[in-house]
Amino acid sequence: MSLIQLFIPSEVAHATVTELGELGNVQFKDLNPDVTPFQRSFVPALPFVNLSSSSDAHRGPQLIDDLSVRLREHEERLNQMNDSYDQLQKRLLELEEARHVLRETAVFFEQAEGRHDANARSSIDDDANAPLLDDVEAGGFGSMRSDDPSGYGPIDLEFVAGTIDRTRMATFERILWRVLRGNLYMNYAEIEEPFHEPGKEEPVRKNVFIIFAHGTELLTKIRKISESMGGTLYPIDSNADKREESLQEVTNRIEDLNNVLYSTSATRRTELVKIAETLSAWAEVIRKEKLIYATMNLFNYDARRKTLIAEGWCPSAGIGSIHLALERATEQAGTSVSPVLQILKTNEKPPTYHLTNKFSSGFQSLIDAYGVATYGEVNPGLFTVVTFPFLFAVMFGDIGHGTIMFLSALMMVIYEKKLAKGLDEITSMFFYGRYIILLMGAFSIFTGFMYNDIFSKSMHLFHSGWKWPQQPSGSDMTAISTGHVYPIGMDPAWHGASNALVFTNSLKMKMSVILGVLHMSFALCLNIPNAFYFKKPVMIYGEFIPKMLFLQSIFGYLVFTILYKWSTDWYEQDANGVVFRNNPPGLLNMLIYMFLKPGSVEKDKELFPFQGFIQTLLLLLAFICVPWMLCVKPYVEYKEHKERQGQGYHSVTNEGAERQSYDALNGGVDDDEDGEGHVVSRQTNGGGGHGGDGDDDHGEFQLGEEIIHNVIETIEFVLGTISQTASYLRLWALSLAHAQLSEVAWSMTINNAFGLSGVTGVIAAVVAFAVWLSLSIAVLVVMEGLSAFLHALRLHWVEASSKHYMAQGYMFQPLTFREEE
Repeated sequence: MSLIQLFIPSEVAHATVTELGELGNVQFKDLNPDVTPFQRSFVPALPFVNLSSSSDAHRGPQLIDDLSVRLREHEERLNQMNDSYDQLQKRLLELEEARHVLRETAVFFEQAEGRHDANARSSIDDDANAPLLDDVEAGGFGSMRSDDPSGYGPIDLEFVAGTIDRTRMATFERILWRVLRGNLYMNYAEIEEPFHEPGKEEPVRKNVFIIFAHGTELLTKIRKISESMGGTLYPIDSNADKREESLQEVTNRIEDLNNVLYSTSATRRTELVKIAETLSAWAEVIRKEKLIYATMNLFNYDARRKTLIAEGWCPSAGIGSIHLALERATEQAGTSVSPVLQILKTNEKPPTYHLTNKFSSGFQSLIDAYGVATYGEVNPGLFTVVTFPFLFAVMFGDIGHGTIMFLSALMMVIYEKKLAKGLDEITSMFFYGRYIILLMGAFSIFTGFMYNDIFSKSMHLFHSGWKWPQQPSGSDMTAISTGHVYPIGMDPAWHGASNALVFTNSLKMKMSVILGVLHMSFALCLNIPNAFYFKKPVMIYGEFIPKMLFLQSIFGYLVFTILYKWSTDWYEQDANGVVFRNNPPGLLNMLIYMFLKPGSVEKDKELFPFQGFIQTLLLLLAFICVPWMLCVKPYVEYKEHKERQGQGYHSVTNEGAERQSYDALNGGVDDDEDGEGHVVSRQTNGGGGHGGDGDDDHGEFQLGEEIIHNVIETIEFVLGTISQTASYLRLWALSLAHAQLSEVAWSMTINNAFGLSGVTGVIAAVVAFAVWLSLSIAVLVVMEGLSAFLHALRLHWVEASSKHYMAQGYMFQPLTFREEE
């Protein structure tokens, strides 16, 4: 990584940032850390620099202005269409209510006239309401007259008609009865169709009402009460012919309004479709412009030179492409003044940048989730490509299940362009790790061949080294050796044997210890290139050597004894030629008594000659390594600190400026060249908030803190070596659990269906196969695969990374217009 400085004329600032954003390999530093966001140069409230001065130089600002005008026009048109549509919809609802009122009142009048004809020659009864009702039915409504034998003269009745919410009908009727004291005649009918009023989600159901009363004052009260209760009144004529004409007129107007509403809706839909076609492009333009102006707010502005000053990190190999991007920006701006780039020499801590592709990005993400590598240290993501799927496969080894996983990932790889769209949060995680799953499946097929296990069954690919006797003697059968050696993997004769679990347990447990020690040893060896890069030889002779000797003197010796025991023939012949088996010593007890009784090994339990003496030497070596780890590194660092104090201050040479400090300093002295080629020394601020977490090489050295830190690290390594070696036994445990679950799934489903015959047997076989396949995919592939994945991740994060990985860096996050996948 290189720290670059850019002097950008204001007229090409926008074009320069645009080209660098398209390039996507520059991470700009914030040169205004103390300035609030609202006080930055490029905010709408404080236009510091006019970027729209040239009509040809700045396509972005002009595009934003044009887009703003277009969006405002679209908004105005849509608002007008929405308002017009709402008004037409309200008018349509009013007309539909009016039509219902006309229809229901016509029915009421027809029923009333029919009752009048039927009762024309009947006498008036003594009911208190009889005079009013009879006068209502006296053959004419609105203004009616009746001969009253009591001498009061004619009675004039008028009516009010309208609609009201059905839920308010009972309250409305009760209020009218109390206010008018019963001096009214009211009838209502329910409207079957609900009304969908604008602004309301749920439909509203209404009733049509008609109220007869005597006198203007009573009618006024009725109207006020109706309006206060949310009712809507409609003028209805008492004449039947006029009512028919009004109904026909309302019907015609409803048809016209429906046509207008359809046209308005189609026009609005066309407008929205036009907007939707370009909406993604508009959103992309806005997103880019926001990134551009947010980036320019990180720059300093030289008012005297009208120049923006920017600093940032970029890959050293990409400086040539940055020069080309600056030339393109100058051409697009139409000016002869181009930005100036210079490289700054600094001991400031750069960001960590790993060049990845779609294959390696998933594996690198596993490591970055634990911590970002310190700049310059060995990247374990490279080795994770092999070690992670292999350790997973050791726990998941099965040819059948591995094939299902491999084919699933292979389909995601082949159709990755089609599947990349429309994924939710869960499926996108599987899709992002498709290459991880692909290798996990491939390695699982390989370990499945080693275990000779396919869906809990074995394969007889080669000649077995054992055969069963034709006529067994007794209840137990003992396999007979054929003299052959099964060339690859486990001999299929072990499957189904009574001692198969004992054999596989011993094999996989010891294999887990071997793999664990190899993995930790490899991780510990990665300290060597780190020591060479950071020019810290104390990391080799003060850390790596004692840690490696401690690990190998105990657990490396255990691996040796495992391999020695496997390679020894424990069968011998006595004087009579009878073959018998010696009892090999137990390695677990041997390791325990190695600490409890150093140098003492019983003769019948001795694995090789001089075993006790060798174990004593290994224990002494392990004990020597502990003070070695405790004392050497703090002493060497203390001596180096004293030497620096004796030398005093000295200028930073070019060689020293190029050297990155091991402690990842927050600040330091930068060397850059001015326009005349002179070297200028200046103080840096630690990369805009991304400095290291150690002290300066020339800062104060605390010997006590170093000793405490080293004591903690030594205790953690010594105890962690024991616990972490035992942690690799999860390889054995999960492999055994996976094999046993696979066998249970087979025996509980398909195996039970094989004993049936006929149609029942066929149906049972189909059902059992479906259940077995579902269990295999859901439990043995998905759930067991996820479990093995997490355990493999833990082995890399804890057991391996703790041996070498500093993880004190920060991620390289360049300005880019490309959206993350």
